[in-house]
Amino acid sequence: MISYLVSSTTGKVTGRWMPVFLGIELTNHCNLNCPECITGSGQMTRPKGFMPIGLFERILAESGPYLYNINLYFQGEPMMHPDFFIFLEKAAHHHSIVSTNGQFLTPGNAEKLARSGLSRLIVSLDGMDQQTYTAYRKNGNFQKTLEGVKNVSAAITRSSSSLILEIQFLVNRQNESQIGEAEKFASEVNARLSLKSMQVLDLERAEEWLPERETFKRYTKTEGGFILKSRLRNQCLRQWLNPVVTWDGKVIPCCFDKNSDHIFGDLNQHSFKEIWQGEKAKHFRQWLLNGRSQIGMCRNCTTGLSGVKY
Repeated sequence: MISYLVSSTTGKVTGRWMPVFLGIELTNHCNLNCPECITGSGQMTRPKGFMPIGLFERILAESGPYLYNINLYFQGEPMMHPDFFIFLEKAAHHHSIVSTNGQFLTPGNAEKLARSGLSRLIVSLDGMDQQTYTAYRKNGNFQKTLEGVKNVSAAITRSSSSLILEIQFLVNRQNESQIGEAEKFASEVNARLSLKSMQVLDLERAEEWLPERETFKRYTKTEGGFILKSRLRNQCLRQWLNPVVTWDGKVIPCCFDKNSDHIFGDLNQHSFKEIWQGEKAKHFRQWLLNGRSQIGMCRNCTTGLSGVKY
């Protein structure tokens, strides 16, 4: 934090540190085709695969002592990894979070999740009937997700688990009228409800998704089209605290670098510390401090948004 504050104030990257938050992509495969997701929409250009357990173990061995939180997801459905529950077991001593589309929450899997040591499970439920739900969650089964949430809730109760169950509801034009139903359902299953605004990959399609309520609109309309509601200040805490590791070991700046356009280094060739404190990482942070608006992925980032839930 000291390094971040000094660097942001002076405009010059300084200090040596390790991150306390880490995103780890178990896989970038997904079973759904969500239109504003780079994976589901078919816009992902990097190879697809599954993280080897050995790589995960090396990440934890080196970075684990510094970490407070691990997000075990990025650009895919983590429960599609054949060794998914082994990853949870390895991460049990850390505060860990998984986000899932809810299509794999069978009674058996729900029991394993409740007993796994996982800290929080986020389940995407973007509608309260099949038609509304699949407006965004293409090829998804609404009833399966609903039953999956109930399975996890029941398993948590049975095992007196500390697992926090959270329902994530991406508020858009299709489902805005169903927020009340989502709140009621979350209460019934003892889950948190997270109401979030939607990121749109192609701003020309923003109007198709933007809801009426301003607090859930990430974008505002101008004469030239839609732009993000952000001043894009030349600072970003993510670059000091929260990088992401892709399934194949690439270290990237944050969760907005979905296609790994800014690779700091490869964990199959160098240690995490060498990469995180290396020249490519420093150069990127300096680039951000010099002019964040010059970086494409930053122009659609939630950091700096005002008055919007994200």
